[in-house]
Amino acid sequence: MTRRCLLVPLIFLMLASGSAQLRSGNLKVRVVFPDGHPCNLRVMVRLMLSAGSTAVAESYTDENGFTNFDGVEVGNYHLIVSGEGIRETDSGLFEVDNRKGTQFQTVTVHPADEANQNGGSEGTTVAVADMNIPGSAHKLFDKASASIAGKNWKKALDELNQAIRIYPRYVEAYNNLGVVYARMGDRASEREALEKAIRLNDHFAPAWVNLGRLAIIGRDFPTAETMLDKATALDPANSETLLILANVELMNLHYDQAIANCRKVHSIGQDPHALVHFIAARALERESRLPDAEAELRRFLKEEPDGARAEAARKELANLQKLAR
Repeated sequence: MTRRCLLVPLIFLMLASGSAQLRSGNLKVRVVFPDGHPCNLRVMVRLMLSAGSTAVAESYTDENGFTNFDGVEVGNYHLIVSGEGIRETDSGLFEVDNRKGTQFQTVTVHPADEANQNGGSEGTTVAVADMNIPGSAHKLFDKASASIAGKNWKKALDELNQAIRIYPRYVEAYNNLGVVYARMGDRASEREALEKAIRLNDHFAPAWVNLGRLAIIGRDFPTAETMLDKATALDPANSETLLILANVELMNLHYDQAIANCRKVHSIGQDPHALVHFIAARALERESRLPDAEAELRRFLKEEPDGARAEAARKELANLQKLAR
């Protein structure tokens, strides 16, 4: 079965998130094809507990490959995606924890008839290569996914390296290897694994995102912007990547681009990223568009009225109102 590829948690440079403890959260799911394009078929997504074969909830994707599960209790889950025109796919284990209200999972699915597709396009080439992954390597990748869900980083590292030894062109394994190295604090090995993933497939958006995140940690914002630009070109409807890109553009003083990408996130309308309004407000303020900046801060407070970020937004709104007098 095809497993998900991981993203290192992406940081925001301006604000710290609140620390409210939650017993449940909202899960946003995106279903994509191997080339990163959204699955535009209406497919079923079943939310499954880590143990057991009964679905906790079921939902169908929209034309952009998105679906939502609200009020999911804290625990370990996996997703099963099925439908006409695709191979049934299991996401692998992941955790809904008590540290954030909304979480995101991306599941990569393959067309049911892709073995017969010989059109020679980039997406088809990637899909056929993925089909060549030996079953033994798949099993090790799956075991690594479970180890990652359990935060057993050393075990996951060993399992991913075994999978790569069996199949040296395993792009997803190299990407997840980079994530594990990030969790272990080994930045040099993280970069090496992610760059290997890109060399094997430069159309693999998650690795570009993770390289962008690595540049952010190093405060190399121009490089981060370049990496994230590549990721959004490959996956233009990924609102989370656009949000990070907008924040980096703000740090690089590219205010118009930051505002434009905040608007894109809002127009996608799938993931309620309240922070886009705060980023847009900062960029608008730098351009001396104070009424527009105030409006963005008010939208932010409407969507996120509580927590440390809301307190910071209220202080900034008060300062803007003083300037406008």
